[in-house]
Amino acid sequence: MGDFNLALVIVAIVVCVLVFLFNVYLLVNYQHPDDANQAYFPKFVVVFGLSIAAISILMLPADVANRQACRQAIYNGACNLTLPMKELWLAVYIIDAVLVFFVIPFAMFYYEGDQDKSVGKRIKSALLWVVTTAIVCALLLGILYGLAGKVDFTVRHLSSVTTNFPSNWDFSSGQPCIGGSGARACSAYTASASSEKTWTMRTTFPEYVVALATIVGSVLFSIFGGVGIACLPLGLIASFIRRPKAVITRSQYIKEATELGKRAKEVKKAADALHQEERSGSKCRKWRKNVKAVEKELLQLEEDVKLLEEMYPQGEKAETSWALTVLGYLAKLVLGILGLIVSVAWIIHIVIYLLIDPPLSPFLNEIFIKLDDIWGLLGTVAFAFFCFYLLLAVIAGAMMLGLRLVFITIHPMKWGATLMNSFLFNVGLILLCSISVIQFCATAFGYYAQATAAQEIFGHTLQSLRGIKYLYKYNVFQIAFIVLAALTFVYYVAFGWRRKKPSGRFQLSS
Repeated sequence: MGDFNLALVIVAIVVCVLVFLFNVYLLVNYQHPDDANQAYFPKFVVVFGLSIAAISILMLPADVANRQACRQAIYNGACNLTLPMKELWLAVYIIDAVLVFFVIPFAMFYYEGDQDKSVGKRIKSALLWVVTTAIVCALLLGILYGLAGKVDFTVRHLSSVTTNFPSNWDFSSGQPCIGGSGARACSAYTASASSEKTWTMRTTFPEYVVALATIVGSVLFSIFGGVGIACLPLGLIASFIRRPKAVITRSQYIKEATELGKRAKEVKKAADALHQEERSGSKCRKWRKNVKAVEKELLQLEEDVKLLEEMYPQGEKAETSWALTVLGYLAKLVLGILGLIVSVAWIIHIVIYLLIDPPLSPFLNEIFIKLDDIWGLLGTVAFAFFCFYLLLAVIAGAMMLGLRLVFITIHPMKWGATLMNSFLFNVGLILLCSISVIQFCATAFGYYAQATAAQEIFGHTLQSLRGIKYLYKYNVFQIAFIVLAALTFVYYVAFGWRRKKPSGRFQLSS
């Protein structure tokens, strides 16, 4: 295992404990009252999964700090007293993959199982689904690893003869290397393209599992992240634009409340009809489509109820409630503007550093380095913030698309009203995308995070993996990210400020 840097170990332990306690706090405050004293196993999976996701994001700044641990050492051998980051990366991401593809599905199958069945039957049913999935995944991974689990590194064979030590160190286009402009003296410099060779080696199985999980996550990341990088700040600004401008009168409140009551009855009637269809066993495609429609209408109804309560605050502290509402929307405007600055910085950095070859500028990499010069951890903190912001953008994009696309299951997170299946779904999404966020950050901030274990795994091995390397060679995910961000920006400029109108119609099959 080797020696460790004591300070980093202490910091890592403290951060892990704080992350665990914070996730317990989130679970307690977000959980639905119906799950208050039950579903303990799904709750453990939620807390553990959120902790792994947060720790995986924080490991990249820790990797950078680990690399710099011996920069100001006062004794010999301090560089050997560092954390084994490569082993830690692989361990965290293997746990991540197991949670996403096995543990979370088992917890969801168990939680959503028929409540009339015994615990043993529910466990048996969930295990049957998970074991079947595990066998299929194991066969698929084994076949792919056996056929394409190799990395192809492009190397160039260079050779040169020796020469006398020069007295003149002037270099120019006429004298590009030591020893004059002779062909043999500069044979390494003037090597032809034919000197390039492909060096092939088999990667380890854990690295291959991480690579495939990263590909799956990268597809989701390019979609959700591209949409979220624009909708996260613009959504906050649009919320401020659509804010209630003044308190309505009592007569207006009664009129709006009556209309919401009618819509609530329609939603309840539709939900009861769908429940009857489910009991009769007629769960066809049209039934699932209607379920999505009812879910969307219910979410819109809840938003309208909340807005009505804001526009007509009641009780003894009505004025205080209205003041807090105004301040809340002002906070959304400020956070939206700050988020828009960060999003624009991300987009500019991706274009000038990743998509243009050679890069026009290191941009954010240089900013982090200069911040480190001001204070040792300032650049690392800024680096961690940009990585976390990208993960928040992925979550925002998933929520936005989930509310608009029929084929995506809606699992909203609500304070004090989130069921465990929604918790598990969102934790799985966060875990899956966190792998790609780290890989993306390791590539985007390759200049700042150079010589780290993450750079070795995600920067060299992954981008040279046979069959996968072309996705990174031609920047497929980065281009999709930028295109979706641009389309989302256009959408918000054209329609984002408008208030969504309820449909109030359900195509029931009965």
